[in-house]
Amino acid sequence: MRVPAYAASAAGQPLRPTTIERRAVGPNDVLIDITHAGICHSDIHTVRGEWGPQPFPVVPGHEIIGVVAEVGADVTRHRTGDRVGVGCMVNSCRECVHCRNGNEQYCLKGAAFTYAATDVDGTTTQGGYATHVVVDADFVLAVPENLDPAAAAPLLCAGITTYAPLRRWGAGPGRKVAVVGLGGLGHMAVKLAHAMGAEVTVLSQSLKKREDALRLGADHYHATSDPDTFDELAGRFDLMINTVSADLDINAYLGLLTVDGALVNVGVPPGDMTVAPSLLGARRTLTGSMIGGIALTQEMLAFCAEHGIVSDVEVIAADRINDAYERVLASDVRYRFVIDTSTIG
Repeated sequence: MRVPAYAASAAGQPLRPTTIERRAVGPNDVLIDITHAGICHSDIHTVRGEWGPQPFPVVPGHEIIGVVAEVGADVTRHRTGDRVGVGCMVNSCRECVHCRNGNEQYCLKGAAFTYAATDVDGTTTQGGYATHVVVDADFVLAVPENLDPAAAAPLLCAGITTYAPLRRWGAGPGRKVAVVGLGGLGHMAVKLAHAMGAEVTVLSQSLKKREDALRLGADHYHATSDPDTFDELAGRFDLMINTVSADLDINAYLGLLTVDGALVNVGVPPGDMTVAPSLLGARRTLTGSMIGGIALTQEMLAFCAEHGIVSDVEVIAADRINDAYERVLASDVRYRFVIDTSTIG
């Protein structure tokens, strides 16, 4: 099955219209008519070759919302006409301890990610900047009907990336949670932590997003460019979610944690971290988190449906993808671009 798509032909090249081959629908497969695809900063890193050599041409997109067009003979969880989603993974070994425990993203044999990866059949995966995709039913998520499909697309990456550590580290009533950065990831972390009942503080470089942060559910907002911030907030937080992908003085942020507090990195800083002994003094934890398993992602979607949580998005036509990439790099979006895939082809 050949379908229209947008792909990068080489590192640093703009995305252009093309056609790609999708496999035939197998017994446990789902054919999805894609309606929306979010733009994640990971897409930009990948097609620009910033994360190493890639199997070009690459069709990005791992925040996929669509409607089931066909199901394989053995599929029972999804039916034609269902609204569904696909996130960052489309396969894993299903056999290792992590897969069995619902942490497919940490598959010991390597999860098959949604694009620029090798699937179990040896083919290269291509993502959601396309009109259709065929995915193993075990990696297709049910999307609640009360969620706007365009605004729900970023939940498949930005949503689960922040939900997973908030849930793992116990965000909830009586807990003080700090969110570092208010971008695509950060704004979801604020919404989710607020809905979980935590007291939420946003730490951003300047004060320019203060009104947005309070609107999204933050209780407090502080500018990290003000050195007094780190003195004022020392030892304050139980949990800190660092969503930025820039080099930070990580030791300054660790100093904001209380005893047994945790700083979780979900962004991907370009350099190495040097950690001072401040971890020892208050039994602090510095850790990381990568998306979430399929069951947890489904739980996150249900949580968002219950609390009316979606991403703040700007919907664009496919011919504006390259402009959107430039605007993401310039931090000129509040807070996620989503492609209307009906404009592809």
